[in-house]
Amino acid sequence: MMTSKLEKSEKFETSTLESKDSVIEDQVKLREAPDGGISWLSVIGCFCGLFATQGYGYSWGVYLDYYNSNVYPGELTNLTWIGSLWFGLTNITGPFYVYLCGKIGYRWMIGVACILSCFSMMMASLTTAVWQLYITQGVMSGIASSLIWFPCISAPQQWFSSKRGLAVGLGISGSGLGGLAISKIVGAAIDSVGYRWSLRILGFIQLVLMGISFFTVRPLNPLPRDVPFFDLAPFKNKKFWVLCCIHCLGNFAFYIPSSFVPSYATSLGLPSDISRNLSAVMSGIMVVGKILNGCLSDYFGRVNVTFLCSVMTGVICLAVWMTAETAASMWAFAVLFGIFGGGYVSMIAAVIADCVGIELIESATGWLYFAWIFGGLFGQPLSAVIIEQGNLGYKGAIIFAGVIFLFVGLLAGILRFMKSGPKLFAKV
Repeated sequence: MMTSKLEKSEKFETSTLESKDSVIEDQVKLREAPDGGISWLSVIGCFCGLFATQGYGYSWGVYLDYYNSNVYPGELTNLTWIGSLWFGLTNITGPFYVYLCGKIGYRWMIGVACILSCFSMMMASLTTAVWQLYITQGVMSGIASSLIWFPCISAPQQWFSSKRGLAVGLGISGSGLGGLAISKIVGAAIDSVGYRWSLRILGFIQLVLMGISFFTVRPLNPLPRDVPFFDLAPFKNKKFWVLCCIHCLGNFAFYIPSSFVPSYATSLGLPSDISRNLSAVMSGIMVVGKILNGCLSDYFGRVNVTFLCSVMTGVICLAVWMTAETAASMWAFAVLFGIFGGGYVSMIAAVIADCVGIELIESATGWLYFAWIFGGLFGQPLSAVIIEQGNLGYKGAIIFAGVIFLFVGLLAGILRFMKSGPKLFAKV
């Protein structure tokens, strides 16, 4: 009897210790966001990855203007599909992003992106027809961008909590600064060594910067491996549906300025150096807009700042860009769009965790940015058709962009009241 009691006691104590050990192990694995220190390495890596890929996207207007004027004249609509394929495919992995993370992890997603992105630019430098640019600068580069985009958007949200707005703003600011730098580099390279060598130089830049991302971008906690190919859990959240509409509709308008400002400036008779610099300055000011609005959102509420930036971006398109006829007015638009447009793109990323919770951040991020694919694919071609076949020319495309941004602002206002209720001055 005594022996059996001791055995039972030992079994109970052993099982209790084992359960305590498993709890301790779980607690060690599921770390809380450090909000500083080593967390900044992840932000640096995200900055470099988005500098290399999204920076190219923001500078695409320089290539579009050059191709349309010198390489393939009179084919504006066909040429816009190169950028559209890139903007669409840069979000193509969204629905199964969580599955990819679980199976191969951040490191190998970014590693494949690094090689593929560089290779696509090298191949683009050898092309002799527009359809070949569809495959290289469009499809291949777009898929590479998609593989690095999602880890770089998700990582800062995991590593930061109270400073999440600032961290996301700093990470995403790499795209704006990349647009500024790459626009200038590409323009100078085209003038000095030709557009083919400009593509090769861009490929080497992407290889180095995305290599930094490969070594620094990591998830805070181990990613689950037993996940479905499509994770539909976020769709049970009503706020997620509103945010999804914001992402989907907003992307029809967001890339219109960066794509068409250079060619619009050329149509006004402004010198080519001004048209290129407009694109570069707009991307550079976006850095300020993303960081500034990220900081403000941590104090005034991320959803509040999302609403403000969405509405102001629409107003700026309709009130400033549509009436611009001189270099000074175009500079004014470039600066204002950089501040509020940059704030818009960083804020719609920063509010994801606030809407669905940190536990669904990976899946929600994948689906939300997959919603960008429709605007990415059709936003520029629709604008080109409006420009070439409509009575208003470029002004028709500007109205198209401005009205969409205002409607997105309305949706952001709805999201704000879904979270705060009737309180007008709540920090949300």
